[in-house]
Amino acid sequence: MAERPKILLLDDDQFLLGVYRSMLSKLPSQPEVHVSNSGQRAIALLESEPFNVLISDLNMPKMDGLQVLSIVRRKLPQLKIVVLTAVIDEQYRSRAYAMGVDLFWQKPSTDQEIGMFKECIESLLERKSAVTGFRGIQSKSLVDIIQMECLTQTSSILKITNAGKEGRVWLRDGEVVDAATGEITGEEAFKEIFSWKAGNFETLPPDPLRHRRIFNSYQGLLLDSAQGMDEVSHPAPAAAENRQSPSLSTMLAKFKGVEFVLAATGGVDNKFDAWGLQNPGPLAQWARVTQESFQKIGDKIQAGEINDIVGLGPHQNMGMAPYGEALLCAGYERSLPPAELRETLKEMVAKWAELALV
Repeated sequence: MAERPKILLLDDDQFLLGVYRSMLSKLPSQPEVHVSNSGQRAIALLESEPFNVLISDLNMPKMDGLQVLSIVRRKLPQLKIVVLTAVIDEQYRSRAYAMGVDLFWQKPSTDQEIGMFKECIESLLERKSAVTGFRGIQSKSLVDIIQMECLTQTSSILKITNAGKEGRVWLRDGEVVDAATGEITGEEAFKEIFSWKAGNFETLPPDPLRHRRIFNSYQGLLLDSAQGMDEVSHPAPAAAENRQSPSLSTMLAKFKGVEFVLAATGGVDNKFDAWGLQNPGPLAQWARVTQESFQKIGDKIQAGEINDIVGLGPHQNMGMAPYGEALLCAGYERSLPPAELRETLKEMVAKWAELALV
């Protein structure tokens, strides 16, 4: 039987230690999770037995997280280190990455952020050694790096080097505004950088004056880049009838701020096409029932046909709009203003109509 991986959690908050211990113990790899509420005790534990991952808070009394990272990185250079903090400070982030941490996470507050955090920890545990990926976030791809930076609404410059090549990606308030490598800029440069499998990763201070050349959402950029790489790796047959086009939901996911898309058809079958959802069935059923319920209310007060339904929540915003007998349902980033959300939903329905007719 393979030996279970071991995680050490370091935080001075006893309640959070219990929460994260319970959460991480249920990962697919079923790790042993040990806890410590002080830097001194954490270092003693790390020196007494082997661990795979250290997850450390930064803001602690007596010996803070950065001091612990400095000592641990020097004594245990192969140990994978994750910073998990409530402190939103670019200086902290830069100093931590300079010490060679593998992940820097603001303590997650939504189900999506918790899911991503768990996936990242599981990925670190699966890797025996960091033979691929980007230094600073070993074993993670550029997809993970971009997603983490955008989800945390970061403004920064990502400097990425690979085999003598250098690229930069400019982010402003969680949006990718430009990229450059060699003589190329914009989306073309982003796709080139995206194709690099490994390298060094560094976070630089933001450049608020950088001219914007990329207007696609980061989800759209990642989708386009991934599809481009897939086409290069697996060329489609020459015959037009054998070519496969991206699904409707995938095309609609490229709009700004979109986190998931569900396009449900009408009729008896009530089929649906989804992107960004692990279990779209219940949502498709809920969306249809909700739309019908609102329409009944509209009929009673003689308000006419429903154009759209927009809901604002603490973790995610949502919009629904009918298209004939079909229904489009989409989740949006919390930061997207309601007016912009409604306008984006309208544009998505128009695009859906256009694509459905092709």
